[in-house]
Amino acid sequence: MRIIGNRGNTARKVQAVASGALASGDTVIVNSDGTVSVIAGAAEGPGSPVVFNSASSNYVSTTFDSNSNKVVVCYANGPTGYGMAAVGTVSGTSISFGTPVAFLSAYIAKFMSATFDSSNNKIVIAYQDGSNGEYGTAIVGTVSGTSISFGTPVVFNTRSTMEIATAFDSNSNKVIISYNDAGGAGGQYGNVVVGTVSGTSISFGSKVVYNSSHTYKNFLVFDSNSNKVVFLYVRTQSADARACVGTVSGTSISFGSNVTFASGYINFVSAAFDSSNNKILTAFNYNSSGGGRVIVGTVSGTSISFGAESTLSGYGYYPVITYNSTSNSFVVYSVDLSANGLVYETGTVSGTSTTLSGLTAVANITSAQVWPFASAYDSSNDKIVLSFLNGSNSSYGTTLVFQNGSTNLTAENYIGIASNGYATGQAATVNVKGFIDDNQSSLTAGQSYYVQVDGTLNTTAGDPSVFAGTAVSATKLIVKG
Repeated sequence: MRIIGNRGNTARKVQAVASGALASGDTVIVNSDGTVSVIAGAAEGPGSPVVFNSASSNYVSTTFDSNSNKVVVCYANGPTGYGMAAVGTVSGTSISFGTPVAFLSAYIAKFMSATFDSSNNKIVIAYQDGSNGEYGTAIVGTVSGTSISFGTPVVFNTRSTMEIATAFDSNSNKVIISYNDAGGAGGQYGNVVVGTVSGTSISFGSKVVYNSSHTYKNFLVFDSNSNKVVFLYVRTQSADARACVGTVSGTSISFGSNVTFASGYINFVSAAFDSSNNKILTAFNYNSSGGGRVIVGTVSGTSISFGAESTLSGYGYYPVITYNSTSNSFVVYSVDLSANGLVYETGTVSGTSTTLSGLTAVANITSAQVWPFASAYDSSNDKIVLSFLNGSNSSYGTTLVFQNGSTNLTAENYIGIASNGYATGQAATVNVKGFIDDNQSSLTAGQSYYVQVDGTLNTTAGDPSVFAGTAVSATKLIVKG
């Protein structure tokens, strides 16, 4: 009769110094210095959708307040048209919101964009005020706990104002607002104003034209390496996508030459700054061919140059790109019209090229009507927060919290399972290959189990694929490291 057990099994244990605490039954890796640690990490992907407004929500914009460590989502409430802001608190891969606050208790026609002034610790929202001639207007918000209060609105353009985008220049401590002057005689040129926050108000210098033609889908991003503001936009007449570099001086701004980075019918542009590689990451899509793209820009002086395009999987419609400075990677959310749903891809930069992970669908969001998107990186929680109108759920305002994958597990460093609990610095005993560990629960006898990136066990292989062992009962696993 064959006995399944651990009699005479001392050779199937090893001792090593614990680097960090270990609990009995923890999966364990060996480090390069010979110490051992619990396997820890997190799987990549978004958490469950969270509704921030149980009504149609349009013109969504999202920013992160690094003073209060809160996410602020701004939107137009569909039933009333009021301009609203909700303060969100991230916890794990979820988010909770305080009571929304109106910054405009009147009809807001279109367009809004929010940014965070880290010098004054204020939120600045720029929007088209439909109750006042569709004028371009800005308002300063102060986050306190899970709420936000606002100062008095200030007009920055006394004509119909469209395609509003914002950024904060942390070098000059100024708020930059670009817009399409739809009421101007010049034909909806691209304009910009430089704003200075003081208390709960904001003042502006004179407007400056950066594109003397019809300007569409403006997007701004601040390059903290060159201390420049990069303007990205689409020219409506030719529908090509362009960029130019702005230099702020006092309450004014000057520009280098406009550079075309994509030709064809472009209908959406977004961007982020890669602070590890000092690059401008730009996502856009060709409408005619239905192709989403990512391209890398490099600022030099007052100009910008671009590398080759990388193609997003699927349709790649309305691609919104966000950079994670902890993982040195980016996430692109987009709509895959062929599959009718929200999808994402992750990627990294090398030189002026990108490597993309491939398409992943977001569960339960299967409508093509999930636009507009707005995203922000919560540096306190190391999470990317995406807000959008969710056509899969009555067009409610919805938020997803995205977690970049991380783990200390590799394809080679798993050695076994901790036999008991140990404090950091203690000599820890680890049950290794061939030992029958009896510190498990809820296993199915005869099933193979794989170590996951967070150290748990599952019958499906993770990435990397690491075989943990075979269960012989609900509590026992033959270690196969």
